[in-house]
Amino acid sequence: MSISHLTEREQEILSHISCGKQNKEIAKTLGLALRTVEHHVTQIFFKLNISNRTEAALYAHKNGLQPIDDGNPQ
Repeated sequence: MSISHLTEREQEILSHISCGKQNKEIAKTLGLALRTVEHHVTQIFFKLNISNRTEAALYAHKNGLQPIDDGNPQ
């Protein structure tokens, strides 16, 4: 499956994952509940048939998804 099959929010969260951010940091940055971010991460893993954050970051990089620079240190 390609990046385009992810929702905009899933793509946004994948970008944060590719920057090395953890779920708690992503939730705070996006103003979402931690549980909501966890759900999106689960959906991303399922849709892309991957099993961990490293694979997610590699997939994002290989498929041209730009990391998000929010100005906050990781």
